[in-house]
Amino acid sequence: MRIGIVSDIHANLPALEAVLDDMPAVDEIVCGGDVVGYNPWPRACLERVRELATVTVQGNHDRTVETPGRYAGNRMAEAGLERAKEELSAAQLEWLAALPRTETFGDGRYLLVHSHPERLGAYVYPRQFPELRPYVEEYDGLVLGHTHIQHEARIDDRLILNPGSVGQPRDEDPRAAYAVLDTETGELDLRRVEYDIQTVDDEIAATGLPERTGERLFEGR
Repeated sequence: MRIGIVSDIHANLPALEAVLDDMPAVDEIVCGGDVVGYNPWPRACLERVRELATVTVQGNHDRTVETPGRYAGNRMAEAGLERAKEELSAAQLEWLAALPRTETFGDGRYLLVHSHPERLGAYVYPRQFPELRPYVEEYDGLVLGHTHIQHEARIDDRLILNPGSVGQPRDEDPRAAYAVLDTETGELDLRRVEYDIQTVDDEIAATGLPERTGERLFEGR
């Protein structure tokens, strides 16, 4: 089974559409969370994910969309959540609130989370991937997001994967990131695709989101 894996879309519709256009034929798509936040298209991105993904877990922005003030120390995050709260319908907010924190895919052989499997909201950077080995004892692999850094490691034949961020990469590569996994062969394809960042930056300005939100997209950080 070939599975497209996306994460950290962050309301960036041009990036999401570029990823979907670039994605080869897959049997299903799974999402590692943070569908909303930062960028201008929370409603459209949520609907695309709800339509296409068979499994979606809840990210920290998905979890706090109704309480933007929790990010008062980060104006970019707070403003993106304010926009999402204003734009999303009651049913869409309920969908985000009901997302699970953990799920499995690939016939239950892979564990999907947004951040750390146990420490909610904790960042797990590539150098820390070996620490996740105990959490895949009963699985073939673990997929997580949150850091926006695309990376994969094989530890005792178990896969630890961050597909990277669709909508706000932070590994100094501004291209939208995702992955395709063949759960039968274990073959993994880490993919990047260019998209029209200028269009996103223009919409950020038009909607009054912080200028830095767009600037960092060009920098991939």
